[in-house]
Amino acid sequence: MYLGTQLPARNDDDYRVMKQLGVDHICADPEGDWRDWDVAHLSRFRERIEGFGLTLDMLQLPLASVPVDRAKCPDIMLAGPDRDGQIDGICQLIENCAAAGIPSVKYNFNYIGIPRSPLEAGRGGARAEAFRWDLMDQQEPGPAGEIAEQEIWSRIDYFLARIVPVAEAANIRLACHPHDPATPPGYKGVTRVLGTVEGMKRFVSMHESPVHGLNFCIGTLGEMLDDVSEVPEITRWFGERGKIMNIHFRNIAGGRYSFRETLPDEGDIDMPAVIDALRDTGYRYMVMPDHAPTLSGENERGVAFAFCYGYIAALLQERRG
Repeated sequence: MYLGTQLPARNDDDYRVMKQLGVDHICADPEGDWRDWDVAHLSRFRERIEGFGLTLDMLQLPLASVPVDRAKCPDIMLAGPDRDGQIDGICQLIENCAAAGIPSVKYNFNYIGIPRSPLEAGRGGARAEAFRWDLMDQQEPGPAGEIAEQEIWSRIDYFLARIVPVAEAANIRLACHPHDPATPPGYKGVTRVLGTVEGMKRFVSMHESPVHGLNFCIGTLGEMLDDVSEVPEITRWFGERGKIMNIHFRNIAGGRYSFRETLPDEGDIDMPAVIDALRDTGYRYMVMPDHAPTLSGENERGVAFAFCYGYIAALLQERRG
C-alpha cells in the first residue's frame, strides 16, 4: 500500500508540492464533460500527471456524492428513461480508462448527498464538519421523494449487473464509497443501504468479482458504529476478501448519529490498528486523506492535507512489517 491523494490541484505547483511531500499516486479527473473523455483525452491527461512524477491511479465516474437532483447521471439512481444510455456511457468510460492506462475508478450511489449539521470547533479552533442527529431537520424531504429500501437494492443490482462484467473484462477496479453518514431509515425519503456494515457486506457479495469492491472510508465506517473500536476488525473482514479498492483515511470523534470530523491523529478511531489490518490482509493500493478540518491561513486545505500525508507516510513506514 502507498500514500495517495484526491485533493484537486489548483495549479501545476500543487502537483509539484504533492510530489515534494512524498505523494506518488493520485486520483484526479481531466477537464471537460465526462462524455468527452475518450482514450486520447485520458491518455493526454495521464501523461500530463506523469510529467510531475505522479501516477494517475484513479478517476471519478460521473456518480458523485451530491444529491441526486444535482447528479450527472440521475436516471441511474432514479430508474429514469435514460438509465441504460447513462450506464452505456459509464461502461465506455471504464473501457477508455483501461485503454489509457488508468487502473481504477471510484463512484457513489447516493441520493441525498452528505448531510451535516453546523460546523463545529476542533483542535485550536479548526472548523470541522459534524453530524448531530438532534440538530437536523428530521422531517426534511429529500430530492428523490420516498423510495423503498428494496427498490434501492434493485437499482444497485441493475447497475452492477451491467458494469461489473465490463470492468472485469477491462481489469479496472470499481471502488464504491459507502453512505456518509449513516442516517436513520427513511431520512429524506430513503434508507441509506450502504450506511451499515451489513449493507456493505451485502453490496460486495452482489455480482462477485475481484474488481468489484469499496472505496473504503475509515471515517464513514466509524460513523456507522456505536463503538468505533470495531473499525480495525471490520476493515480486516473486507480486506481478507479483497473488497477494498481504495482507502479514505479519515478519523472522527464520536460515532453513529453524533460525530465531529478530526485530523487523523486526534479522533477516536485507532488509525495505526487500521494500517495493521490493511497490512495483514495484503492491501496494496492507495491510502489517502478524504477531507479534513478547515485550518486557518491562506491554504487551509493544502496545509491540512499535508499534515495528513505526513501522518499516513509515517504510519506506512513504521508499520510496514
